[in-house]
Amino acid sequence: MGEKNGEDVKAFLGKGAVFHGKLLFSESVRIDGDFHGEISGEGTLVVGETAEIKADIVVNSMAVSGRVTGKLEVKNRVEIFASGKVYGDLMTPTLVIREGGVFKGSIVMGDEPGDTG
Repeated sequence: MGEKNGEDVKAFLGKGAVFHGKLLFSESVRIDGDFHGEISGEGTLVVGETAEIKADIVVNSMAVSGRVTGKLEVKNRVEIFASGKVYGDLMTPTLVIREGGVFKGSIVMGDEPGDTG
């Protein structure tokens, strides 16, 4: 997704890498490994097919091809691709689930995250 929307990935956690902690970023980040903790950023979070993320996440947008579990607040758009799986609570104004993608949990959609009507 980073290349499709004109953003370059500035940080990368590769397949086989495991990270526990807090990630803060301002542009785009791609995760293909295992991440546990908190993720917060003003850019796009790209979740690769081999990624396993268990985190509370607050970002501008997300592209999910791997597995994400947690509480997610996404300010612009979430796209779950065919291999993507999202489990948890999601707040976002726009959600796209491609054929084969999985979402299990609760969702709140509105103009702004936290807007219930």
